[in-house]
Order: sequence, then C-alpha cells, then structure tokens
Amino acid sequence: MPIKAVSTEQAPAAIGPYSQAIAAGETLYISGQLPIDPATGSFAGDSIAAQTHQSLKNIQAILAANGMDLSSVVKTTVLMQDIAEFDKMNEIYATYFTAPYPTRAAFQVAALPKGAKVEIEAVAIK
Repeated sequence: MPIKAVSTEQAPAAIGPYSQAIAAGETLYISGQLPIDPATGSFAGDSIAAQTHQSLKNIQAILAANGMDLSSVVKTTVLMQDIAEFDKMNEIYATYFTAPYPTRAAFQVAALPKGAKVEIEAVAIK
C-alpha cells in the first residue's frame, strides 16, 4: 500500500522529524496537533478552551488538505497537561464532532511540547 505525506500551511509545520499526517491507502494518520496558530506561530491562547479550539482547527486543515473533514475521523487521542481541565476541553471538543462520535482516549501527561495544555492526534478514513 502506498503511503504519502500530507501537509498544509493552514496548520503548523512539524517541529521535528515527523509529518503533519501520513495517508496510507484510505486512512489518514494525523500527528498530535499542538494549539499553535499557523498564522502567528504562537499558541492561540492560554486557556484550555482556546488551545483545544486551535488543535482541532489544525486537524480540520490537515483533513481538508487530504479531501476530508471531521466526519471522517474515527479515533482521537487527547493529551492534556491537567486532567482537571477535562470538562472544559470536552465542552469545546463536543462542538466539533457529531454522532457517530470518534473513539477517543484522553489522559494527563507529565508535559507537552512548548508547555501546551493540550495536544490532539487523529485517525480518519475516507
């Protein structure tokens, strides 16, 4: 099965030796998206709400670069700096997806790159 890198300037560039996303057949694997606004190169804000919005906007942009949208997402992983902010993150997250909702894992980690409050990765299928 051929694989290809998928990228867009509408999402932040990778900050290491990885791709924004890899398409493998009909499946798109999107790397964890930090809440970086690609227009400014900075976090979209300090709150978990603002950062969750931006991470999901970055995922939307990468999906669009591969001719997909959020309805194609089947799995996400949400990494959080503080699980106590789960409800606030979840409130924003819920505005981006409709039933049938993607499967999801969400957990607290010791630290995220650049001091982010959230990082979200996704898997989508055409």
